[in-house]
Amino acid sequence: MDMGMGMGMGDTAMGPGVPGLFYLQNMYWAAVGAVVAAGTAANVYNYLLYRQRISAARQAGPTPAKPRLFHTRAIATTTAILREFSNASYSFSLPLVVRLRLPSPTLGRTFLVLANTIAALVLCFYKLNTGDRWSFEVIGYRTGFITICQLPLLFLLAGKRNIIGYMTGSSHERLNVLHRWTARTLLLTATIHMGYFFADWAPYGYIGTKIREDSITQRGVIAWAILLWICISSMTPVRGWNYEFFVLQHIVSFVAFIAMVYVHTPPEVHIWIWISVGLFAFDRVLRAAYNVYTNLAFFHPKHKPEDGVSTLWTCKADITPLTPNTTRITIRNPPVGWSPGQHVFLSCHSLTPLQAHPFTICSIPEDGKMEFLVQSHGGATKKLRMHAEKTHGLPTQVELRGGGTSVAIEGPYGFVRPLRQFDSVVLLAGSTGITFTLPLLRDLVQAWKTGYASCCTPMGSLLGTPAGAATTYIRFIWVVKSGAQLSWFATQLNQVAEDVAALKKQGKAVRVEVSVYITCDEIFTTEQESVFPALQPAHTAPWQLLSQHGRVQEVGRLYSGASISSADEKSTHLETNRDLDDKVREVDSSTASLTDATQSSLVQQSCGPNGTCCCTAPIDTDDPESASSIFAAVCTCNCRPSSRTQSSTDDATILHPQPATRQPLLHPSIPILSGRPVPRILIRRSLEQARGESAVVVCGPKGLIRDVRRAVVGLSDERAVCKGTGAQGVWLHCEGFGY
Repeated sequence: MDMGMGMGMGDTAMGPGVPGLFYLQNMYWAAVGAVVAAGTAANVYNYLLYRQRISAARQAGPTPAKPRLFHTRAIATTTAILREFSNASYSFSLPLVVRLRLPSPTLGRTFLVLANTIAALVLCFYKLNTGDRWSFEVIGYRTGFITICQLPLLFLLAGKRNIIGYMTGSSHERLNVLHRWTARTLLLTATIHMGYFFADWAPYGYIGTKIREDSITQRGVIAWAILLWICISSMTPVRGWNYEFFVLQHIVSFVAFIAMVYVHTPPEVHIWIWISVGLFAFDRVLRAAYNVYTNLAFFHPKHKPEDGVSTLWTCKADITPLTPNTTRITIRNPPVGWSPGQHVFLSCHSLTPLQAHPFTICSIPEDGKMEFLVQSHGGATKKLRMHAEKTHGLPTQVELRGGGTSVAIEGPYGFVRPLRQFDSVVLLAGSTGITFTLPLLRDLVQAWKTGYASCCTPMGSLLGTPAGAATTYIRFIWVVKSGAQLSWFATQLNQVAEDVAALKKQGKAVRVEVSVYITCDEIFTTEQESVFPALQPAHTAPWQLLSQHGRVQEVGRLYSGASISSADEKSTHLETNRDLDDKVREVDSSTASLTDATQSSLVQQSCGPNGTCCCTAPIDTDDPESASSIFAAVCTCNCRPSSRTQSSTDDATILHPQPATRQPLLHPSIPILSGRPVPRILIRRSLEQARGESAVVVCGPKGLIRDVRRAVVGLSDERAVCKGTGAQGVWLHCEGFGY
């Protein structure tokens, strides 16, 4: 009855015709290796296809990124089917909660999790009689061996410098989801291992005796309890409650878990423990060595601060306040390179000791600076905000701090498939999600200008990335909660508009459309995740009514300190590329016949931040060419700014126009609309004019990502990209808030 009995029997323990324990462990890793090999092959193929498309674009100009040969069309069809399947998800209504729907994970992620769980369970029970009580101890041994062989996979999926990530082209934060589910599968098989031994002892009343007197049983129960705690504490509500505490207790818990497993198991299976410890040590040592090289000024004599002051740390940051809860951090002359869409873990030990937080780099290497936009929610981000407010504008800041605040960076991390290989690109961002999408936009425009090449994949970083771009059309959408947020990246957006205009004058057939939506709807703009972020109410009837009967047009064009509104016109619209002093003109007679009552019934409006009147109804188009079919949504709510926010004219004057005395905040070619975008319609318009494969990239809250994912899956199926009709494929990349 001893749990240690028979653990060393190896391949002869299970009886004639029954696979041995070590053989089954090898079978598990053969299955894992096959999945990783398939992902590696797909990654290599994507990289070779990327180089082929860019080479063709360099030789003959931008050409449609679509397959022409039979075998390439077959691969593209298979790829489209897999993409549609992997991105699909379904929402389940809770039976006792009215109009609340619980979205499921994507089918691709669900398939990987279920495949790992099923493989482990099959190996646990293969050729064993689960109904025979005398086989309970044998099943307990089998599940123990299968449980311990899963440990290396747990550590392979957890590392920042991730071997599987480099092979398959996946970033560590995406693999971290699989890491958590692998731990839950480990808990499941460990529970089965313990349960069958308890079931074997129960008829004799021996469970309590074994736990009290047998040291091996005691260590096993303790290891199981620690693993249970690790899985519970890794859930989103607990992990998001205090991330710093989570990281600290997670490391302590896993060390205790490994120690208990080591003393609970026989020596012949300790190889799996040593492999796991080696993987952890390799990741930590590599990260530590790279961090020392990156952050110590000794290794970067050419990267001195602008004031020439010699310091120990390489990175000096300027921390400046923006809107009331947003901070900008700028590292000039950074010691490392990066690619658009990547992020780093930033530490400021003078303000938040022993803490590192991931921030997306919102600049491109050509800027000569590494820039971050940080939302203040509490903890470290709140301290950074307080520091920025305290030191901003002080004339002696540079002298006192040697060119800024000393910070340390770890990274960069993250991989995004190079967008320059796609014919059309759609970029959608909610709130600070623009820190991810704007560098991708600027990178594409830079490629048009100078043939700039950036390494966005691990394969590209090893083999080099060719210059050029096959992209001819970019659609950029930014959803913000208030007009004050437009100042974050007004300069960059204006520069993009001017660069594209200059490229067109040079005769280059490229096109970029940028739109900004101002909405009070937190589903598309709010980053702060609640304990149960998945419980979102269903769309209400007025939104559906609007989608069927009308469209919402822009309510004004924002200025730095002033705005122009169409509140005095019942049915007008602003032409995108006319001079700002032109008068508004009336829309066609069919739209002008709409009454005030009709408009008010179709528009949802509310008082937003700083007393702003916001239209929260969805806008199903912003195409300037179809402007004649758009009526102006006139917000009539009576909102007044609070006394402490009356100076915030960017928000308070959206619907109370003042004379425009300064230059516009955004370029005249960038329309600003009040309301929510409808991702499906915006993406459909871009896909219909694509001559080759398209890419859709979204970054923002879960509500926006969920809508975009459903739209892409639906449009892919609707356009039959996987049914041999000749319509081009769509690649989707979703980047969410949180970690």
